[in-house]
Amino acid sequence: MAKSEYKLTVGLEIHAELKTRTKMFCQSANDSDEKRPNVNICPICLGHPGTLPVINKAAVRSVLLVGHALGGRLADFTEFDRKNYFYPDIPKGYQISQYKYPLVAGGELAGVQITRIHLEEDTARSQHDPKTGESLVDFNRAGVPLMELVTEPVIKNAKQAGDFARELKLLLGPEYLNVSAANLEKGEMRVEANISVSTNDYLGTKVEVKNLNSFRAVEKAIDYEFARQRDLLASGGTVVQETRGWDENNQQTFSQRQKEMSHDYRYFPDPDLPKLKLSAVPELTALADSLPELPAEKSRRFHADYGLKAEDIKVIIASAKLSAWFEEVVGQMPVRPGHPGGPADAEKNRLAQTAANYIVSDLTGLLAGDFSRLPSPANLAELMLMIKDGQVSSRGAKDILSLMIADNRSPQAIAEAENLFQKSDQTELTVIIEKVIADQPAVVADFRGGNDKVLQFLIGQGMKESKGTANPAVLAKMFIESIKKSTDK
Repeated sequence: MAKSEYKLTVGLEIHAELKTRTKMFCQSANDSDEKRPNVNICPICLGHPGTLPVINKAAVRSVLLVGHALGGRLADFTEFDRKNYFYPDIPKGYQISQYKYPLVAGGELAGVQITRIHLEEDTARSQHDPKTGESLVDFNRAGVPLMELVTEPVIKNAKQAGDFARELKLLLGPEYLNVSAANLEKGEMRVEANISVSTNDYLGTKVEVKNLNSFRAVEKAIDYEFARQRDLLASGGTVVQETRGWDENNQQTFSQRQKEMSHDYRYFPDPDLPKLKLSAVPELTALADSLPELPAEKSRRFHADYGLKAEDIKVIIASAKLSAWFEEVVGQMPVRPGHPGGPADAEKNRLAQTAANYIVSDLTGLLAGDFSRLPSPANLAELMLMIKDGQVSSRGAKDILSLMIADNRSPQAIAEAENLFQKSDQTELTVIIEKVIADQPAVVADFRGGNDKVLQFLIGQGMKESKGTANPAVLAKMFIESIKKSTDK
């Protein structure tokens, strides 16, 4: 069977630690930056006999807020269950989770349908020392509130899976909902991929891949597993339902254990926790009103209002501060009066796209993520108008932008002080034209012979001689006229 006939289907399970002051069922601190082991602990999160857990209302609120943002169905009745299994990092011998009654059902993000979102407690962290052979357990993370989001098995390729995970991280993080730091490198967001391969519209055998601590790892693991299962089926083999890990060094998955089924966990309602009637909790009934403008909504608006390119929008809206500042920049751009959709709107959109180009290509690199050093919106708007009017070249604009960040002077003042105004005076440029023509006789002869492409080289030499201040359009016109005049003699 041809390789192209095999179909990949992926569903994701994503865990995100929630940003609450305390843990899920006790008063121990929820601090992912704590380096000392076993200091944020108490008898409840250590599972001592006779202790009673208490539900963290802030964690419930965070999950419901995510549910609203994704357009899911929020539960009115919910309860917590015991998920029974034994590992050294589970102090009680069970994990408190949700099974039959999750907080959120359904919803959608980045074109991917959501199955459910529920709330549970995180496990402790196991550490193995290969030198001594000892395994140690740090219980600081045990009991931290953990949101688990499960997608429908509708993802068809690795890129779609990576894009979904990136969009979720942006939504959860401090720029938008601010319910999780969602830092993959620190384990605050963890992605697991359920992957199956088949030759028809039915799902193949599901293989779960864990230990995916970067978006690149998510995409690489899915591509690797697709190829592995496809080749196995093509050779007459059988895919085993199992849990596999991801080996970053060797860029491949490896078998860990046979995959458990839900009945293996012997779920039952936790007898120590009350059932919840969410509509009876006033703080949880009007959460939709507290939602900020979400990334998907902002992306659509930036395209509709400013006509920006999708790749530029993605960079700008990744920071709420940067996107708000960008809108202030556009608001500072004066344009001719006009009717909506008419010349004034078109001019403002052109200026907005120019601003986006410089933000994405230059400004974000210069600031290195520190948006507290953004220049004033009025100054960037003024620089964009100077570019539009031909007062400064692209090279000159980059130099001005760098100096604006350093001291926030106006671009006009910088251009004057640093001699960065674009030169269009033909008398001044004639000296440069004559020097370049004298220095490049072979190129000039090539141009005379009909090779129009070398004109760009001559313009580049002219820009170099003028230290980037010459108007390239004027240079082009003058080079053509000067070479033609010398040819006609």
